[in-house]
Parts: sequence; structure tokens; C-alpha cells
Amino acid sequence: MVWSDFYIEGGLSVFAPIFAVFITGQIQNGSLEVVGFAAAISQIFKVGLQIPIARYLDKNHGEFDDFYSMLIGSVLISLSPFLYIFASSAGHIYMIHALFGVGLAFFVPPRLAIFARHLDKEQENLEWSLKSVALGISVAGAAALGGVLAQRFGFNLVFIIGGVVTAIGTVIELKIFKDLRAKVPRGMVKPQPKVP
Repeated sequence: MVWSDFYIEGGLSVFAPIFAVFITGQIQNGSLEVVGFAAAISQIFKVGLQIPIARYLDKNHGEFDDFYSMLIGSVLISLSPFLYIFASSAGHIYMIHALFGVGLAFFVPPRLAIFARHLDKEQENLEWSLKSVALGISVAGAAALGGVLAQRFGFNLVFIIGGVVTAIGTVIELKIFKDLRAKVPRGMVKPQPKVP
């Protein structure tokens, strides 16, 4: 999961530092307001859908539904960088960010749940730290690279690289499915009885 996160976050971070420049320079009627509204739209969709999705996943009490939700979210997230290549108006940007927000809503809750369930006993701090360090390295390196690539080769190449790298992270998730099939029988993850 750490490797998958490394690629997904890296892919998204390749274009993060140049996103506002892309909007203001390449999008019809693009402005810093459009940048702000786009960010808000993705969070509105994520916040609005995340708890209902999480509640549904908790009711089903298995890890396979968590995996499928995570995969759906990951695919939607991976599509977003490619869609920027075809965007020409603020409306396009808003639709892409809505899709991205839906992807986050399907992706985040099961991702954290699966990771937390499979932490090794008495190594929780280390394993959360490894995840955090991997993300930090990935984001920092990708952001620096994205700025250089955009300056020299333009936005489209950056979006293609971002989409491909994010998709690699999605493909790596299939290994997680293999591990779940080997280690977690269907329905094994069930709620513990409430203590009075």
C-alpha cells in the first residue's frame, strides 16, 4: 500500500505546483477564482459522499468491498490528470474536480481502514511513519520535477506523466487484492460486540 500511495501521490503532485498557472494561462476565463472554486468543488464532493460510503462499507463488514471501493476511487483519481489535457473552460475544470472528489470519497475511507487493520503489532508508529515519509519524498520529488517539465515541455506532458504515474499506483493495488485473497477470508472482518 505504501508503494501504491507513493505513485498515486507522486502522480498528482507532478502538476500541483503548476496547476494555477495552467488555469490562468490556458483555460478560457481562467482565474485564481476558478482555481479556488475547483479546489472547493473537489472537497465538497469528497465531504458529501465520504461518510455515506464509509458507513456502507462498515455495514458490509468485509475487506473485499473496501478493496473494490478503493479501486474505483483510485481509477477515478487516475483519470483526472488525463482529462485536463482536453479541458478548455472553467466548466470543464469544475467537472473534473467533481469527478476527482467522488474518487477521493471512494478511495480514502477504505484505504485508511485496510492499512490500519494490517499494521504489525507494536510497530504502528513505524509503519505510519514509513507511509508518511514515502509520501513526503514522492510529493517533494514530483512537485520539483513537474515545475521543470512544465517549463521546458508544456502542460500536456506533465498531465500525461501525472496520469501514467497515478495509474501505476492503481495497478499496484492489484497486489493488495492478491494478498487479501490469500490472507483474509470473505466476511472475516466483523464488528466486535459492544462492551456494556
